[in-house]
Amino acid sequence: MSPVLAGVLQLLALVVALGLSYRPLGDHMAKVYSSEKHLKPEKWIYKAIGANPNVEMRWPAYLRGVLAFSAVSVLFLYLLQRVQGSLPGSLGFVSIDPDQAFNTAASFVANTNWQSYYGEQAMGHVVQTGGLAVQNFVSAAVGIAVAVALVRGFARSRTGELGNFWADLVRGVVRILLPISVIGALVLVACGAIQNFSGIHEVGQFTGGSQQWNGGAVASQEVIKELGTNGGGYFNANSSHPFENPNGLSNLFEIYLILVIPFALTRTFGRMVGSIRQGYAILATMATIWLGFTALMMWTEFHHGGPAFDIAGGAMEGKETRFGIGGSSIFAVATTLTSTGAVNSFHSSFTGFGGGITMLGMQLGEIAPGGVGSGLYGMLIMAIIAVFIAGLMVGRTPEYLGKKIGTREIKFAALYILVTPALVLSFTALAMALPTPAHSMTNSGAHGFSEILYAYTSGANNNGSAFAGLNADTQWFNSTIGIAMLLGRFLPMVFVLALAGSLAEQTPVPETAGTLRTEKPLFTGLLVGTIMIITGLTYFPALALGPLAEGLAA
Repeated sequence: MSPVLAGVLQLLALVVALGLSYRPLGDHMAKVYSSEKHLKPEKWIYKAIGANPNVEMRWPAYLRGVLAFSAVSVLFLYLLQRVQGSLPGSLGFVSIDPDQAFNTAASFVANTNWQSYYGEQAMGHVVQTGGLAVQNFVSAAVGIAVAVALVRGFARSRTGELGNFWADLVRGVVRILLPISVIGALVLVACGAIQNFSGIHEVGQFTGGSQQWNGGAVASQEVIKELGTNGGGYFNANSSHPFENPNGLSNLFEIYLILVIPFALTRTFGRMVGSIRQGYAILATMATIWLGFTALMMWTEFHHGGPAFDIAGGAMEGKETRFGIGGSSIFAVATTLTSTGAVNSFHSSFTGFGGGITMLGMQLGEIAPGGVGSGLYGMLIMAIIAVFIAGLMVGRTPEYLGKKIGTREIKFAALYILVTPALVLSFTALAMALPTPAHSMTNSGAHGFSEILYAYTSGANNNGSAFAGLNADTQWFNSTIGIAMLLGRFLPMVFVLALAGSLAEQTPVPETAGTLRTEKPLFTGLLVGTIMIITGLTYFPALALGPLAEGLAA
């Protein structure tokens, strides 16, 4: 079987698996967030944290819950790393330095999972399982909760109430993420991923010495790392490490985990707003961009550019032979079009255009299908912008799902789409202008610039993948990327929740003959065009200096 055919068959199998999961998972999540009943374990949690899950919250109260919970999470994870050297199960590792502890705490709480450390050489079992794995669950649940709050803003009228943050948070973990993770961990163990609490082992005898490996609860952390679109690996090699991702089957399963909830949330959206077709329109937009990027990536990486490419069957540098170009390309697009950041190959070794595709996927806002929750609310913000543009073209007050998109709503949407590019481009410019950050670059020219641009794009968009080749374990990068991750995560949430509150207060607008039909293919095309134009105008100059310049020079 040719490598190209193998890649296409993997993509088809993935599409079928996602299609079979779409309806049951989407309907289940809609029931979870619409139910008035509380499970017994959930009641225990509410009692322990002192929350009343039956009290409805307006958007400022909902936001305070998000920020307070996240702030406590950052502090807890920071302190856990700082005292690691005194904890049992630390495997002899010392406590983490302050700047790196801050960076890691901000990273995992912000659902970014950027790692400037070697996991197997820095983090013991307690920090990995009691700190990082826990944040993989709750940070993902926070993202879904914010998305559900925005959906309620569209679904409700003449009220500013958006639900209860604590109930949404707990239900997301208990009823969605935990059950799927238990099953997924068993699948990964069956595929060959490890799951233990063993110490450090010395393996093999090599010229000049031996090699050491430590075990860990890898399968259980790997599954929520992908399912929650987190991305932080137990080992430095991440999903290219055989303990995390043993073979082609586990690789395809991990890609499925990355995509299944973000895609299924469009069904949840359709159910909660009372129009399944509206959910299909958002799904079609996400799927169009995802399939287009995947096809382009596979073409770029399979493209033969010389004798070495001919022999290898494509650009195999930096890729695992057990996954091949097809499995690596599908994984790279999935992880950068979502906020996952896991990698099964070396993005820096992709072709110039291939590296640019991974970067552009993040710069779109990671909305195709995006992170758990963040992808849906990011796409709905873009839908509001598209409706506004359509209204300008026909001279009509824009409406979306029966809600008027007025001055207040469009300001919130505009602020949302401006925050992340401002962070990415500002920090990139500072890093290139100052003398010290440039010392971390191992490459000069266009590729070196791409390393810096990719790092801040990954951090501010809460992705977490790395272009590699950049030494990010410095005080400058630990601090600035940490700040970019926190601002890139929580500032947009402020505008999303404010928008949700504004929409929920409105009186529904009756549909007329002049109402834009947002469930039609025409609107899907408009939405895809809006996303690409906004991103292109924002990032094209920076991309031209980095991956485009490198690709054209190749």
